Amino acid sequence: MDNIIANFEAMLAKGQDNVMLRFGLGNAYLKEKEFATAAMHFAKALEFDPNYSAAWKGYGKALAENKQIQEAIDVYTQGIAVAEKKGDKQAAKEMTVFLKRLQKNR
Repeated sequence: MDNIIANFEAMLAKGQDNVMLRFGLGNAYLKEKEFATAAMHFAKALEFDPNYSAAWKGYGKALAENKQIQEAIDVYTQGIAVAEKKGDKQAAKEMTVFLKRLQKNR
């Protein structure tokens, strides 16, 4: 386990829990290819802030990498709607590309 994960997990163990901590853990576990754990942390981040486009993108990626294709499609679809509503054009564009790729490769 790398230091970043250890530090974040220690913060979580001390009772610190927020959107940025969960998002950071999601990204760190994604990097380590621990996709199910990454997905869980992204989902938690979205409980704190359902309008966090980057968390939707990470969540979809973690699910897709974990071969949870239908779940990833659902998450990307929801994430695109959130990003567009927020005016987060870049995140919406990226998730649209990922979504189309998943749908094409089914």
